[in-house]
Amino acid sequence: MTSIDVLLKRNQELGEVTPGDRSSPKPSLQVAVLTCMDARIRVFELFGLLQGESHVLRNAGGVVTDDMIRSLALSQRKLGTREVLIVQHTECGLSMVTEDDFKDELEEATGLRPTWAVEAFRNVENSVRTSVERVRRSAYLPHTDNVRGFVYDVKTGKLTEVE
Repeated sequence: MTSIDVLLKRNQELGEVTPGDRSSPKPSLQVAVLTCMDARIRVFELFGLLQGESHVLRNAGGVVTDDMIRSLALSQRKLGTREVLIVQHTECGLSMVTEDDFKDELEEATGLRPTWAVEAFRNVENSVRTSVERVRRSAYLPHTDNVRGFVYDVKTGKLTEVE
């Protein structure tokens, strides 16, 4: 049985028991949560979210990239979100690579050098600050006054706001 088969079986067993409002694509809390794809971050449990309350956007590192700005622009302009919560975390894989080394590795393996930024970082607090500033400065986002950034400790579960 593949991992996908395991997930499909779990979905069948879950049935219709997931709580929350599924009547609209517009998040009822009008918030978008942007975080890392790391499997240790259980976004819905971390914030006690129900279905229908928030958009959850994920990528490697939980960094604000052009594609995240695209998603946030749609979230705000078409689906009514007004706040952005950015959550990066301790022990992130992006803090363990460098931009050039990873691009070199991919180029060696494929013969092509990526045109996109890896967004590697050494200091998670600085990375959160950079992502918060990218949202605040984006001309595509009409709601940039309530953007906050946090670091999630994967060992303790504690959230610390980055000023």
